[in-house]
Amino acid sequence: QVQLVESGGGLVQAGGPLRLSCAASARSFSTYFLGWFREAPGKEREFVAAIDSSGGSTHYADSVKGRFTISRDNAVNTMYLQMNSLKPEDTGVFYCAAALTTTLPPNPNGMDYWGEGTLVTVSS
Repeated sequence: QVQLVESGGGLVQAGGPLRLSCAASARSFSTYFLGWFREAPGKEREFVAAIDSSGGSTHYADSVKGRFTISRDNAVNTMYLQMNSLKPEDTGVFYCAAALTTTLPPNPNGMDYWGEGTLVTVSS
């Protein structure tokens, strides 16, 4: 069982940065593939970024490549998403998720555990 708690969301102006964190309670945290997903108002949940269990391999949606950076620290059971050059279209609820195995890019339906989400609002 894995419990995930996101934090770091808020209101930011376009062009600004924001860093999200996802704290996990799991003895085997370092064995999980982790991802960030976003749900914009009126839209389906979509993949944003993912990282493998060791942190050595990362994957990004085309819309965030070059602006977002995903990372993890297995020593403290935490994953991060550094978001730079934010755009109004990045607005939404950001969720972290975990799975033992997944396709690439990860499909939301294939993730095993989810956090409650944290709201990011980017003003123009």
